[in-house]
Amino acid sequence: MCFKIVVKTFDMQTPPITKYRPWGTIDLPDRQWPGKVIDRVPIWCSVDLRDGNQALPIPMGVEQKLELFDLLAKIGFKEIEVGFPSAAQTEFDFARKLIDEDRVPEGVSLQVLTQAREHLIRRTFESLKGAKKAIVHVYNSTSPLQRRVTFGMSKEQIKQIAVDGVKLVRDLLPELDGTEVRLEYSPESFSDTEVDYSLEVCEAVMEAWEPSEENPIILNLPATVELFTPNVHADQIEWFCRNLKERNKALISLHTHNDRGTGTAATELGLLAGADRVEGTLFGNGERTGNLDIVTVALNMYAQGLHPGLDFSDLDGIRETYERTTGMTVHERHPYGGDLVFTAFSGSHQDAIKKGMDLRSEEGDTDDNLWQVPYLSIDPRDLGRSYEAIIRINSQSGKGGVAYVLSREFGLELPKPMHPEVGILVNEKADSESRELAAQEIYETFKAEFLEKNDPLRLLSYETNKISGEGDEIACFAKIEIEREARQIEGQGNGPINAFVNALENEDLKDFKLTDYRQHSIGGGSATESAAFVQLLTKSGRVAYGCGIDSSIEKSGIMALVSAFNRTRS
Repeated sequence: MCFKIVVKTFDMQTPPITKYRPWGTIDLPDRQWPGKVIDRVPIWCSVDLRDGNQALPIPMGVEQKLELFDLLAKIGFKEIEVGFPSAAQTEFDFARKLIDEDRVPEGVSLQVLTQAREHLIRRTFESLKGAKKAIVHVYNSTSPLQRRVTFGMSKEQIKQIAVDGVKLVRDLLPELDGTEVRLEYSPESFSDTEVDYSLEVCEAVMEAWEPSEENPIILNLPATVELFTPNVHADQIEWFCRNLKERNKALISLHTHNDRGTGTAATELGLLAGADRVEGTLFGNGERTGNLDIVTVALNMYAQGLHPGLDFSDLDGIRETYERTTGMTVHERHPYGGDLVFTAFSGSHQDAIKKGMDLRSEEGDTDDNLWQVPYLSIDPRDLGRSYEAIIRINSQSGKGGVAYVLSREFGLELPKPMHPEVGILVNEKADSESRELAAQEIYETFKAEFLEKNDPLRLLSYETNKISGEGDEIACFAKIEIEREARQIEGQGNGPINAFVNALENEDLKDFKLTDYRQHSIGGGSATESAAFVQLLTKSGRVAYGCGIDSSIEKSGIMALVSAFNRTRS
């Protein structure tokens, strides 16, 4: 007997598309949110530690969760959802450890999640005994799809689940004597629920809870699955806010996901639409495509002059802890936190950044000076990043970028006409090896070409003496090797370099004109060195720069001339 196995494959549907449909819009012709700006900071709630640690392949253990909790508290979160205590023993144990060992900082509320089911709510209350401040987050799904497929219940039945759950929470409050308890309710799948029905359920919950202005209820409106463009999400939030009875007794909370890749935009527009609070995670961790990335939204505010009340001044350290505890990685292009977000490879971008940084240094690099550097919306130093990481070099990089690295990393201020020579040299190396060059590799490439080129002319020794009675005249005595032949040369001039040039001329070795000479110091104190740059133009029209670095100003200049001499012949 044999069996034939048929595997059915699927491809994208060809037009017209009948498998999917638009999700619709909200009837809100007089919407107000498009004309508003974000001018106040929302209440932030971290949900990094939610049940299953937001769908990690390997969920965190208690010790890892403790480390991440400590980080969240240090950043400044005052509301931290610590898990789903009724769902797993680890979740329960973690909540108890925080409370029993007094690990919760003053002013921080522990948020715990539970479905609106009696035995789960009772178990949740057990996990909170002894807590100072707690938020009990109750939810049940309200969307027509969930009502039909998952529960097989009517609207009234679904609403009753929510009301009964909230009433039980209220009845159990005496068990948490001494704990400041607030209620959060979520109509799960708000994004896919009729807005009028979501409103109906939330108002029934409010009636059961009886909130006040002093102790408002948190109504969390989750985009459990992101279905709409951000503007439709904003319409949903504004419609809900405008139609909610006793709006002054509720905090409207956002909980966006990133299924469409627009979780940040949906949150920002939701804040314009009237929301008071935001739930999310560091770097957008979460099931499927993840939750809102609070780092991004908070730093977007900061870059607009509104401090978010969260401290991301050590963003690399935060990322390191996040990656180590969760096992997740932050993409190199991730906003603000990625390795490459403050990096330019493009030559024109590098040049613009360098000019912006140089101008800022001239005008005053202070907090009072408005940040205006091309291609950088925020000062990397505010996040604990360094300028050295801004410009990195590959075969696409420009001359300005190479000069920037040599300046910032090694203190070499190359003359601008020298930039093309150095840029071409470094780019050719990057291109030949098909990779990015590290700063030290850039310097080693520069060093080999400009500081260590000793053929055909090598300076073995030299000394200078002031000629008595001849004003500023200097006599130069040097021992050189030219094409591997040693010679003693002598010359006079109005300075060390001029005297050395004349000494070369006396040996019929001068076929050039010195067209540029510059010097600057590197470092400070006893460790100061001098960097000299010399440009020569030969009779055949060859132009080249040379560089010399030495603790002696005189010697660095002569070394630069020797370097340029050799480069005109290479």
